Amino acid sequence: MKRSKKITALALTAVMTVALTACGSKAIPNTVNSIDDLPGKTIGVQLGTTGDIYASDYESEGSTIERYNKGNDAIQALKQGKIDCVIIDEQPAKAFVEKNADLTILDEEFAIEEYAMCVSKDKKDLTEAINGALVELKSEGTLDQIIANYIGDDTKGTCPYVSPENVDRSKGKLIMATNAAFEPYEFYDQNEIVGIDAEMAQAVCDKLGYELVIEDMEFDSIINAVQSGKADVGVAGMTVTEDRLKSIDFTDSYTTATQVIVVRK
Repeated sequence: MKRSKKITALALTAVMTVALTACGSKAIPNTVNSIDDLPGKTIGVQLGTTGDIYASDYESEGSTIERYNKGNDAIQALKQGKIDCVIIDEQPAKAFVEKNADLTILDEEFAIEEYAMCVSKDKKDLTEAINGALVELKSEGTLDQIIANYIGDDTKGTCPYVSPENVDRSKGKLIMATNAAFEPYEFYDQNEIVGIDAEMAQAVCDKLGYELVIEDMEFDSIINAVQSGKADVGVAGMTVTEDRLKSIDFTDSYTTATQVIVVRK
């Protein structure tokens, strides 16, 4: 009889433990408190991003890299305790943390990088034209306005870019390949792809006389789409790297970004 009660008590304790974990009351402990803790850890990244590239350096130090098609998939794996941290761009990281109270971003910056549009090496004229448009957008303050509409407290959400009236679209369509799961650079607002990159690309098209068409795809498919001519440009919070420059050209940078480490609290 005593044994039966003991077994019942143990079983009840096990059920309560599972229930507490499922309800989020029992937190999975964090094991990454600084960059120095990354060796030997399981690191989540979005496939093909610079976070993926940087994290790969830790494989020689015993780390395991788990690659996901979407940043949100990595975040969910972190919440479930399947990985120890996620390396991702600061702005999407902030958006994820804002929606997940059990996550936080380490104060220590992981890496600084420059974002640019990728263009086929066969389209030098297009690259030069985009660079000219970016110079104008920067000097006019339009690019700062676009960024401020999505980042910051003073103007966020209050100054969306609006195309001028009677814009010339005589050059036809310019197809932009992106991965619309990278808020605030590109993401869905209802059925429309919006964000810094979408507005910036629209402003460039307004300058150059194109109709912007945005195609959503997996991040690691973007460069191939541009190389094959399925897309004219790739715009997806994409960092210029020596490896990418072997197969694709980049425009001038349009913004500076930071890679950060997201962990459980």
